[in-house]
Formats: sequence, C-alpha cells, structure tokens
Amino acid sequence: MEKKALARKLIKDKGGIVKSADFVAAGIPAGNVVDMCNEKYLERVRHGYYRLADDYPLSDERLLATLVPEGIVCVESALFHYGYSDFAPRKWSIAVPRSISRAKLEVKSLALKVYYVQKSLYELGKIEGNFNGIVLPIYDRERTICDCFKYRSRLDNETFNKAINAYAKDKEKNLENLSIYAKKLRVYKKVTELLEVLLNG
Repeated sequence: MEKKALARKLIKDKGGIVKSADFVAAGIPAGNVVDMCNEKYLERVRHGYYRLADDYPLSDERLLATLVPEGIVCVESALFHYGYSDFAPRKWSIAVPRSISRAKLEVKSLALKVYYVQKSLYELGKIEGNFNGIVLPIYDRERTICDCFKYRSRLDNETFNKAINAYAKDKEKNLENLSIYAKKLRVYKKVTELLEVLLNG
C-alpha cells in the first residue's frame, strides 16, 4: 500500500491521532512522516503525535483522551459537567500529577487550565464520565466541591457560591465521602462550616 494511503488508514483506525511509533510499526519511516507534514498531508498535533491535515478537527474530548490520558477533569470543567455551573469554561480544567512532563501539556488547539496535584491525592475521588461519547476520568462531586475550597483563590465568587449551593441541593451528594475527602485535602473546617449553614438553614 502506498505510504500516504497506509498513513490515512492507520490514523482512521486509531480514532484520528497516531503516534510516531505507530507509523514505524506499520512500516512508515520517520522520513516519510516528515515529508507528509511538509506536504501538508499530515499535521503535527504535539511532539510525536499526528493527524490528517484534511480531516475534520478533532474534538477537545478526543484530544484530551489521547494526548493527556493522565488528566482528570476537575474544578471548573467538573462543575459544568455536574450542572453546578451554567458556563462552559473556555479552558479544560484538568488535574495532573506534579511529576508530569510540562511538554505533555503543550497541545495544539487545546486550551488547558492545569492543576498540579501531589501523588497521594491525585486519584482521590477519581471516576469516569461521558463527554460527548468520549469517556474521560473526572473527579466525583465530593472531590470537586472540596477542590472548590482548596483552590478558592482561583475561582470567582459567583462560580464558587453557585457550586456550593447546587451541591447542597443535589440528591446524589454523598456527605460521608465529602467529609473523608475534606479531611485528606485539609479543608474540613471550611467545608463543614459552610455546608452546615446551607443544609440546616
């Protein structure tokens, strides 16, 4: 099969993005990949990752799932997902381990707001969510609310207040988990003081 046709089939089979190693494994040398980029047949999405230049733009969800699999949807993006915020964030808020390479987060056409999390807390409250047909890791409601307190200085008052009020009214809330997470994230006093007012008021 001709190299361009082979590259096209490979990319389609992989869901729209292919790594350099995938090309090599399929018998397409690195030199050919460079040539196809120069001819505008391929487009480099990030170092070592490619897509077809004439294809439909890849969704943010697909880019996130493929290029930043360590990223856990959090804070502003999680608030919107759970209906605790009315505004779709312009950037994807993601939590990543502090040890991650900064180069991994430089993704063309994907705006990210990154929260660097220590290893011992990184997977606390991690579950999966469906984002337009793409499954992405996301923090659950309780971790998201605790993070609102932890990163209070990065949220505007309206977003914070709406999120806390919405959580207090949410039938799916789990106050036991909220308490456990709040202690581990060292925001227990602030969380309990405010929620006691909302839940008992």
